[in-house]
Amino acid sequence: MPPLTFEDFRPGHFATLGPRHVTRAEIIAFAREFDPQPMHLDDEAAKLSMAGGLSGSGWHMCALAMRMQVDGFIGRSASLGGLGVDEVKWLASLRPGDDLTLEVHVDAARPSKSRPDCGIVKFRAEMYNAAGTRLMTIVSNGLMRRREPAALQSESDA
Repeated sequence: MPPLTFEDFRPGHFATLGPRHVTRAEIIAFAREFDPQPMHLDDEAAKLSMAGGLSGSGWHMCALAMRMQVDGFIGRSASLGGLGVDEVKWLASLRPGDDLTLEVHVDAARPSKSRPDCGIVKFRAEMYNAAGTRLMTIVSNGLMRRREPAALQSESDA
């Protein structure tokens, strides 16, 4: 199968990824390594936090979203890399035992002005648990190779 290119990313709903099960051990292991705060490491301390119980780090949700996207489509795309994150919102707690889905939308896609062989795609990913609670949104931009030389030619003629 040919890789996904810029032309495959049209505005609208793009993919639903998952489910991805998250364990208590994963939450604690991530927190120990990258975000060692009490609400991510210790049940008793977490009960006293605003989360009211053990919760995964927001950065863990970002990492999970990235992994789900790489497994779901980026790994088979003509991606040339990320151009940054415009926004991240952590809306509800990631909990041990959550089964996550990721709704991926293309909010915008435009040819690159500086690299005519590429296009820039603005993605919005929304993470949900099995109960349908939205846990996180992340808006990011990716650089994708284009496949249509005719489109490149007609743009250079304009």
